[in-house]
Amino acid sequence: MDDTICAISTATGVGAISIVRISGEDAISIVNNIFDKDLTKKESHTINYGHIVDNGEVIDEVMVSIMRAPKTFTMEDVVEINCHGGISATNKVLELLLNGGARLAEPGEFTKRAFLNGRIDLLEAESVMDMIDAKTESARKLAMNGIEGKISSLIHEIVDRLYDINSNIEVNIDYPEYEDIEVMTENQIKEVSTFIDEKLNKLLKESENGKIIKEGINTLILGRPNVGKSSILNKLIDEEKAIVTNIAGTTRDIVEGQIRVGGVLLNIIDTAGIRETEDVVERIGVEKSLNMIKDADLIILVLNNNEELSSEDKKLLEITKDKKRIIVVNKIDLDNKLDLSSLEDENIVKVSATKDISILKDKISDIYDLEELNNKELTYLSNSRQISLVKKAISINKNLIKSLEEGLPIDMLEIDIKEICETLNEIIGESYDDKLIDRLFSNFCLGK
Repeated sequence: MDDTICAISTATGVGAISIVRISGEDAISIVNNIFDKDLTKKESHTINYGHIVDNGEVIDEVMVSIMRAPKTFTMEDVVEINCHGGISATNKVLELLLNGGARLAEPGEFTKRAFLNGRIDLLEAESVMDMIDAKTESARKLAMNGIEGKISSLIHEIVDRLYDINSNIEVNIDYPEYEDIEVMTENQIKEVSTFIDEKLNKLLKESENGKIIKEGINTLILGRPNVGKSSILNKLIDEEKAIVTNIAGTTRDIVEGQIRVGGVLLNIIDTAGIRETEDVVERIGVEKSLNMIKDADLIILVLNNNEELSSEDKKLLEITKDKKRIIVVNKIDLDNKLDLSSLEDENIVKVSATKDISILKDKISDIYDLEELNNKELTYLSNSRQISLVKKAISINKNLIKSLEEGLPIDMLEIDIKEICETLNEIIGESYDDKLIDRLFSNFCLGK
C-alpha cells in the first residue's frame, strides 16, 4: 500500500483514446517527470493538455487528469493519462511510468485499495466487477444499486441495532438489580430478530432473481432427433447457427447462442437428439446432452406434433419432470398424432418452428415473471459468497430466537448476537480474511 501502482485501464487495441491510470503517494511526481507542463502546481480534479516526452522526444499528445487524495476512488493521489488509442503509444506511456518508479498494478488492485482505504465496502467492490461484466440493462441496474450501497445500508442497520442491544446486555450484567432493563432488552431482541428474519429471508429468496439478472438463464433445448430443436434455436436467436436437415442425428454436439428476453439474457444450448445409437460420435453427444440437464435453469423439451409419444419422449418427460421446463409441441402445421392428455399443469406451447415462435418467448417471460422483475427494485445478492453468509446469519438468528423462547439468560444470548454481527460484517468486509480478499480481487480486470 506504500508503493505507487499503474496500469492501462482501457481495453488493449485501436480506439479513440486509451487511459493509463496511476495511484499512490508518488503518482503526481512520476507523471510530472514525463509531462511537458508542471503538474505539481495544478489544482485537484483538473484536466491538463500537454505532451508525454522521453529524453526530448514527444511520445504522445495527451490530456492528464489530476485527482488529489483523499477525494479519489483509491483515496490516494490518482493521475489518469488520456492517450491516443493505439497499442504502441499506450504501452510506451506505461513503460515510462514503470521506469519512473511505479510498479504494474495487480488485477483489481485499484478497487482493492479503495476497499482497504475505506472508500467502499466489499459488497460495493464486488458490484464494481458486476458493472463491468453487465450484459443487460437489468444487470447494470443491479450492479449500480450494489455500488450505491443499498444492501450495505440494510446490513449496517441490522448490525447497529444489534450493537445497541449488546450495550443494554452489558448494562444488565453490570446492574442485575434493574429488572426493567432485562425486560426492555428481551423485547428489543424479539423485535430485531423478527426484523432480521424477515429482511434476510426476503433477500435470500430474491437472490435467484439476482443470479438470473447477472448470469442469465441457462436454457437447454432437449428432445429426440428430428423434432425441430435446431430450427427452434435458429428461430430464437434469429440466426442460422445450427445445421438443419431432415436427417436424424444431424446435431451431434452442443450448439450455443444467446438472446435477450425481457431484458434478461438467455444462454441457449441446442443438444444432440436423444436416442439409442451405435454411432460412437453421436452417442457421446447424447451422453453430454443428458449430463447437462442437472445444471440447466430451464429445459425446453421439444416434441413432434406429427408423431405419437415414443419411448425416448417418455424418458425425457420423466427425467425432466422436477426441472423448470416448457414442453414445446412443434410442427403444428402437420397432422396431430400427439396425445398429451396425461400431462397436467404443464407449461405447454404449440408452434411451427418454420414460422413464428414468439409464443415461446412469451412463455419464458411469464414463467420467470421477467416484466415484473425489471420493474422491481433490484437489490439482490449477486454471488455465492454473499448468499452463504446471509444463510449463516439466518441460521444463527434462529438459534437466537429459540434461546430467547427457552428463557436462556440474557448474557448467553449475547454470544449469538455477536456472531450475527461478525457474519454480516464479513459480507460488507468490516471483518475479512486476507487470502479471501486477495482471491476476490484477483478476478478483477487489470487496471480496475
